[in-house]
Amino acid sequence: MTRTISEDPLGGTVRRTVLPSGLRVLTEAIPAMRSVSFGIWVSVGSRDETGPQSGAAHFLEHLLFKGTRKRSALEISSAIEAVGGETNAFTTKEYTCYYARVLDEDLPLAIDVMCDLVADSVLEAADVETERGVILEEIAMHDDEPGDEVHDLFARVVYGDHPLGRLISGTEETVTPMTRRQIQSFYRRHYAAPQIVVAAAGNLDHAAVVKLVRQALRGTPLDTDPAAPAPHRAATPAVRTRPATTLVEPKETEQAHIILGCPGIDRMDDRRFALGVLNNVLGGGMSSRLFQEIREQRGLAYSVYSYASQYADAGLFAVYAGCAPGKVDEVLELTRAELARVAAEGLTEAEVARGKGMSKGSFVLGLEDTGSRMSRLAKGELLYGDLMPVDELLARVDAVTVEDVNRLAADLLARPMSLAVVGPFGQSDFTTP
Repeated sequence: MTRTISEDPLGGTVRRTVLPSGLRVLTEAIPAMRSVSFGIWVSVGSRDETGPQSGAAHFLEHLLFKGTRKRSALEISSAIEAVGGETNAFTTKEYTCYYARVLDEDLPLAIDVMCDLVADSVLEAADVETERGVILEEIAMHDDEPGDEVHDLFARVVYGDHPLGRLISGTEETVTPMTRRQIQSFYRRHYAAPQIVVAAAGNLDHAAVVKLVRQALRGTPLDTDPAAPAPHRAATPAVRTRPATTLVEPKETEQAHIILGCPGIDRMDDRRFALGVLNNVLGGGMSSRLFQEIREQRGLAYSVYSYASQYADAGLFAVYAGCAPGKVDEVLELTRAELARVAAEGLTEAEVARGKGMSKGSFVLGLEDTGSRMSRLAKGELLYGDLMPVDELLARVDAVTVEDVNRLAADLLARPMSLAVVGPFGQSDFTTP
């Protein structure tokens, strides 16, 4: 079942095919390119794990590159590298992606290799033990990066024991006892054809891609009986969050890392376009209020920015700053004051216009390569159940009014704020206002 989704003047022709198994194939044909990005996206992430399974999705992502019935780990990597291509994968809280970028003439090879490793990995016991060590080293490395660690700490402050509050990698306590049987069970339960979206963008032919995918999956566990595609992740019921609080991770660092924020909106909320504008003006660039106040005018921090994270049924809005430990109180005071000021007074017409321009520009400029276009196809299908045309998305940003932004600011920025801190402090050094 194939249909043309769009023929975008800013890109190429987008087509979508649903295979009998329920697996979906989306492509964007861009004849002017000489490369193709090909990705396999699975609707499973760390939030789909139970507590004892924490880290299973990420563990599996590592293991799928270790060998299939057709190829060894070396054969998988050397096949793509021999033609100058690149391949990688990543796990998030709601999905996992495996991708390759190759010359257009090497797309058949990339499809065969990537479909093979995702559909038919053997998960040898020896490889499980090898990768366990690699992942434990990755966790330890992450612990040595306080600028990264504070983001995980903030998620835990807001979401507590909910899966959204856990580490994607899992912890030493969950990864160490995890067995091959547990990982294999997770693999076969979640890596089902209806849960998978294949996406490709570049110099390609849609019908040829569909044919190659079907050939590559023939005889594998993803070559299954007819089924309907899985719906995108439901947005209800909303995730319950913890009351605003402060959590400190004592660590002897040269710089303190702080995040101040609150629960935000989910990704299907129509206010997400106004949120993008608000975020740009508050802390989205060098001209933003927080950057100008804290770094440019006072020199209190090198890095300061705001950001929004959105999930199917939850979201976050937060401000990050890295500064000398002795300047934390002043940075927090200035940040709280600016958030309160915007909540009470709103933004100006000029600021909203600048924020809208930043949103539109960053989106369009972000589509200048095949990898970002491939990701857009997959996320539209997997996360939203539809692909919003570029012109429509730009129109939605243009339609944002000053009143929309200020109404959202009055709601969002007046919420009780949680605080996460990594640095040379104790819990008693901070109080939640």
